[in-house]
Amino acid sequence: MLKVLFLGTSGSMPTVARNLPSILIKRDGETILFDCGEGTQRQMMRCRTGIHLSSIFISHWHADHFLGLPGLIHTMSFLNRSDKLNVYGPRWGGIPYLLALINPQFQVDFVEVAPGDMIELGSFSMRVFAVDHGIGACGYVFEEHERPGKFDRRKAEELGLKPGPLYKTLQNGESVLIGDHVVTPEHVIGPKRPGRKIVYTGDTRPSDTVVQAAENADLLIHEATLAGDLDAYANAVGHSTASEAAQIARKADVVKLILTHISSRYSNTAPLLAEARLIFRNTYVAEDLLEIEVPYRDQLD
Repeated sequence: MLKVLFLGTSGSMPTVARNLPSILIKRDGETILFDCGEGTQRQMMRCRTGIHLSSIFISHWHADHFLGLPGLIHTMSFLNRSDKLNVYGPRWGGIPYLLALINPQFQVDFVEVAPGDMIELGSFSMRVFAVDHGIGACGYVFEEHERPGKFDRRKAEELGLKPGPLYKTLQNGESVLIGDHVVTPEHVIGPKRPGRKIVYTGDTRPSDTVVQAAENADLLIHEATLAGDLDAYANAVGHSTASEAAQIARKADVVKLILTHISSRYSNTAPLLAEARLIFRNTYVAEDLLEIEVPYRDQLD
């Protein structure tokens, strides 16, 4: 099961309803964090997620995206964590000072990443891509490895195979002998199927690199700090409007778009949602503590 939990959905400063940016990915016992705004650990406690994170991925070193790290790591130390924690993020000269401030009682490795990097994490990978926000900001593509094709039981029975151990042999990629003919996996197993793909932009202006990274994604999480009437201001401060995020989703042919990093000026997000849906219908605005499940695309057919 693959779930996404929005711990914080505000941009730049918190509001009564919205915490600072942080998004949790839960998959088969692993928990990954995108960004860690101030107050993230309390949001995790509210959702009863636990705080034993596998990895943390920081999109950039603006304060609203990482100031939750000291408190979160301190709490991990207080709870006697012993496993190493990897914190990935773009180059930043302040990391030694941040480590000195945190003074963790377990190993914390800050791993520098740059666009084009691929981080293999078992049965999925994390790819780093460039965004347009200055200061070396980046986005992340979470992508599962390909899954085996579907086993065609009807075809297997037509070839003389009965349910049993030989099915597993074929599913393991080995051929079997039935009478005087060989049945290969290709005879009964369809083409490999894609895993799920989630793209997180962090903060960015609309960008071709985001379109390329998000191509055919099951879920695009794109910032939408402002409404379209403030597009000039959005351009000046390196952010996107809701309609610009929707245009990216349409160009990339994603399944679902969720808007986040909402400016504190919008207590009512209906205008943001309306302008985005004029361009890309399957759009939603994230609220704090929203949890969604990301299905396999072939389950939607």
